[in-house]
Amino acid sequence: MNILIKSRRKPLAAAFAAAFACALPASAVLTAVPASAQSRQDDLDRAVSALRGITTMKADFTQTGRNGQTLRGELTLKNPGRIRFEYSDGANMLVVSDGRALRLIDYDVQQVEAWPISNSPLGALLDPNRDVRRYGKLLPTTNSNVISIEVSDPGRPEYGTMTLVFVRNGSAPGGLQLTSWVALDAQNTRTTVRLSNQRYGMTVNNSAFSYRDPRPRTRRP
Repeated sequence: MNILIKSRRKPLAAAFAAAFACALPASAVLTAVPASAQSRQDDLDRAVSALRGITTMKADFTQTGRNGQTLRGELTLKNPGRIRFEYSDGANMLVVSDGRALRLIDYDVQQVEAWPISNSPLGALLDPNRDVRRYGKLLPTTNSNVISIEVSDPGRPEYGTMTLVFVRNGSAPGGLQLTSWVALDAQNTRTTVRLSNQRYGMTVNNSAFSYRDPRPRTRRP
């Protein structure tokens, strides 16, 4: 699900839309830390509840590809299934999901690419039908305040893998704040997204997840 767009900035955005390793935050360094099976299950349940407890969220994001290229912008999330990545830095593109499909809109080349959200690693974040408890596993960390979950479907390797990182925060839904994720798609494209300035519970209209179609009408499907 890679999109090949020839520019300095487009390949990174294309990889982000197609998938989402780069290094995790220092607080989430993986190591062999003993934990009981019940403790692991409890943390997994807390993280899933926190994720599903987000009604709306806005945050600043930094998106980094494996080559170190970075893009920034603002994320808007509305459950179930809606997300918008508004890029800054002069990147004339948009990544948006209306709850059914994830789309990359490239205004420079008048192109729109779309995939069902369930077919992307982002499905762990957006698809309410994705059973995170079934397909997720808790990764050990050195910091008890950090919970890291890897989500993948062994029966669908083409969907890729997504690792979600949460930090305990009493002001966030479920007491856990989503701070970053790392995604690896079937083509081994790795992308890291880090969030900051998270805000919750604001009113967000569904129109925020629409987009202006740049394609000439005669070329639209």
